[in-house]
This record gives sequence, structure tokens and C-alpha cells, in this order.
Amino acid sequence: MALREQDRHRFMDLTVPEYAYMFGFLQADGHLAKGTGQKGTLTVELGLRDAAILRAFAELTPYRSSITERTRSTNFAATHTSATWNLYALEARTKLNALGLPYGRKSGTVAPPRVEFSGHDYVRGLIDGDGSVGLTGKGHPFLGLTTASTAIAVHVCDFGAETTGVERSVRRNARDGMYNVLWTNEAAQRLAAALYYPGCLALDRKRAAARSVAGWVRPEGMRAAYSPRRWSPDEDRVLLSINSPTAAAEALGRTRQSCNLRLWRLRTGQVPLPV
Repeated sequence: MALREQDRHRFMDLTVPEYAYMFGFLQADGHLAKGTGQKGTLTVELGLRDAAILRAFAELTPYRSSITERTRSTNFAATHTSATWNLYALEARTKLNALGLPYGRKSGTVAPPRVEFSGHDYVRGLIDGDGSVGLTGKGHPFLGLTTASTAIAVHVCDFGAETTGVERSVRRNARDGMYNVLWTNEAAQRLAAALYYPGCLALDRKRAAARSVAGWVRPEGMRAAYSPRRWSPDEDRVLLSINSPTAAAEALGRTRQSCNLRLWRLRTGQVPLPV
């Protein structure tokens, strides 16, 4: 953790992989609270088994901070021990807030930073905080993210599509209003390999889960993996000219859901307009 020696002007430089990861994790699991005057705190509370990542954050932070432990009863266990990292410095909190970590409730409003950042590391931070990776009960690989933020869901879907070639829809779950983005089998393997590269900062248990995903081999007789159909510039032009997902779906031989998502991405600049 040599970055501990960098001066405070480098703190949260998101082109540095460790800081990009840390910021993604804080957007998922951190809480920025205001107090009276200039008081306030950033807190991250995790189960004791994940306390090593909090120590890493403390090492990366050139401000005084503390890690405390407590044991209490929860809905899931009679006794649960957690570790909490606390950071009070106004300068640090101001930097984090400016980058896109809101004060108070944040689950639906967080968005990717508007500055240059290390993409793989930022997404890994989101996954370590609010996602999951591993093998299903039947032994099949999966990697996914659960989020209330449309901007985060779109970003992770786009990152996953670029990395794996497999697109995922951006649609809220009817039951709880959350986005559940999931890749399985070979797509999950490709995404896990890109995110959990050797030497990266990550939760130990999710790094181990990513290794188990990497070792999966498709069983003999299992249906071949799906090959996605990519959008061509000509199809984008047709979609924009028709300007109706339903009509475009019929004209292009695609689903209405796929056309609706692609049209939204074109209109919002998530993908470049065809030339």
C-alpha cells in the first residue's frame, strides 16, 4: 500500500486503480453523513471477515481514521460481529462528495464519476459492495449486481457488454424496484477474469469466488453458449429513423425490449450516433 505515502492532492485520483476500486465500493457500501457545522463522517460497516478491506482503505487514506468493532444481535444471527471504518476529515469528505458520493441516502442517486477513472477497478468496487460472484447450486458460474441506481445499472450493463459481448437489459424488478444485472457461464467467466485480475485490490472471499468461476468447464452435452447479435450502424440508423421500438423490432427482427434499450442509449449518448 505504497499509495499511503502520496500527498493529499492525490487522494481519490480515480485513475489510480486502488482509488477507483475504493470509490466504487464506497458508492455501494459507504455512508456519508453530515453533522452540525462542518462536522460529519464517512462510515463503512462490514462483517468482521471483510475487515481487511477496511484496513486497506485506511492505508490508502492520508487522513486520520479509525476502525472499531462491535457485536450485536441481528435478524440473521444471534450474535454478529462487524467492523466499521470511520473517516471524519472535512477535506476528504468534500472530495468524495464532489466525485459523486452523496450525503445521506444515496442508493438511487449515485452515478459513475464524471472524471477519468479506471473502469475495471471501479466496477469491481461496485461488485464487491453490492454484487455477487461464484457458482450456483448446480455449479454454474454467475456474476451480478443489484442496484437502485439507473445510472449505475446502465454503466455496468455497458461495461459487461463491452467485456463479454453479451448485452443485458436495464429493467427494474417489479417486486422491489431494484435492477438485477446478471451474467452466467462463459460470460461470467470473461467478466470475472477482467475484473479480478492478479494483484488487484478486492475482498478476499470474492477474489476466491472469482477463481472458482475461472475453473469452470462447460459439461459435455450442455447446450452451446449464446452468441449475441451486435448492433450495426445501419440498424442504428433504421432505429433512429423509425423512432418507435415496436415498429423497429418488426423491421429489424429484434425484440421490442432490445430496440427500446438501444434507442434510449442512442438518445442519451451512452453509445455514439451512427455516422
